[in-house]
Amino acid sequence: MQPDSTRHSRMLDIAWRGVRLSLAATVIGVVTGLAVAFFLWSLDQATLLRYEHPWLIYLMPLAGVLVALAYQRLCPQAEAGNNLLLEEIHEPAAGVPLWMAPLVLLGTLATHVTGGSAGREGTAVQMGGSLAHSVGQWLGIERSEQRTFLMAGMAAGFGAVFGTPVAGAIFAIEVLTHGQLSYRGFLTCLLASIVGDTTTTLCGIGHTEYKIAPWMSAAAGSHLGPLDLVLLLKIVIAAVAFGLMARLFAELTHRTSALLKRYVPWSLARPAIGAAVVLLLTAIVASRDYLGLGVMPDPHDPSLMTIAGCFEEGGAGPMSWAWKTVFTAVTVGSGFKGGEVTPLFFIGAAGGNAMGTLLSAPLGLLAAVGFVSLFAAATKTPLASTLMGIELFVHGGDDLVGSGLVIYLAVGCYVASWVSGHASIYRSQRIAVPHHPTDEHLAGRSVGNLHEAPPTASH
Repeated sequence: MQPDSTRHSRMLDIAWRGVRLSLAATVIGVVTGLAVAFFLWSLDQATLLRYEHPWLIYLMPLAGVLVALAYQRLCPQAEAGNNLLLEEIHEPAAGVPLWMAPLVLLGTLATHVTGGSAGREGTAVQMGGSLAHSVGQWLGIERSEQRTFLMAGMAAGFGAVFGTPVAGAIFAIEVLTHGQLSYRGFLTCLLASIVGDTTTTLCGIGHTEYKIAPWMSAAAGSHLGPLDLVLLLKIVIAAVAFGLMARLFAELTHRTSALLKRYVPWSLARPAIGAAVVLLLTAIVASRDYLGLGVMPDPHDPSLMTIAGCFEEGGAGPMSWAWKTVFTAVTVGSGFKGGEVTPLFFIGAAGGNAMGTLLSAPLGLLAAVGFVSLFAAATKTPLASTLMGIELFVHGGDDLVGSGLVIYLAVGCYVASWVSGHASIYRSQRIAVPHHPTDEHLAGRSVGNLHEAPPTASH
């Protein structure tokens, strides 16, 4: 047995570490929450400016070149984006530069003011990670704690940008490795995410509400309806489609990036070419439905497609999900900033709308399941995605909880994630547990290295 003095000393060390991490998580949450609040406000202004001046989309090639030049001159390391954060968490090296925060902020605003089809999660997560690393340096943290600080920054950014603090904390630990969940650092991530979301809310920043229409009359005994096995089967069928959509999205985005790097050696030309393709696609579809974030309605064009509109009948066409996939793959694959998650929400909701029509299932419900399932499958975070669905959609009281919605969301997320295989939008995400026993040689590899030959046994 340990002497009492040794036990007491150990308990004091643990308590002091907990206090120190709690204070650090609070600081990270406040700083990240303020940054995300400014970012979301700026993003709304950029979107409204583009709605007011539609000609701004023709500046997309110039914007892409200028952003690429800024990264090249000021901080080439930050170009790796979310993948740099994952790499630093797995194997701490040079750290995350503070330059990442302002660069990704300005780069994302440039993308959206000119109509690039990208998201906002990448920006918030990268700002959170960059600021958290700087907070850690300021506090003089040990190298061994750098991982926890980066995860806390990611959680704070994710929770604040979407208004989903619990999902944000789970995302920060689940996204690291596919098939394995380590709760080390979870409480720090949860506190940072809650503080980040609260700070953003206190700044007056709101989040989009997604309303799922009732699929059963109140006269039937439940406003939304209890768990329905036939409907559950339809959810499974739709989830298979969502998994394939996610796989297509990830593969198309990575292949677009690889092709441009292979055939266009001058890096500044890649976003210009990508922007030209996006403008050409816009002319082909004769619509601006697939430009930008897809969240804010256009006051000058009420017919413009939005994610919230996909929850209603007529809110999306049968191929809207495919067009948004192509627009986003070209935008992000050619180097524009912002991330892929909000476009995944768009693709999932539009795909859910189409599947609801095809399967004669409630459109709002299928859109909600598609919304989170595409995200789950493309990022390999089914648990975080399920919790995100609960935080976003369960705001109507007990009827929603008792309706089977939570089960539908969970089934959709896990089935879609399984169907999509090892495909992921994050190339630095590692595989802990391969999908199939014959793929055991993939364990420990990152998604970006899956196609390398397996190591040969030494004799």
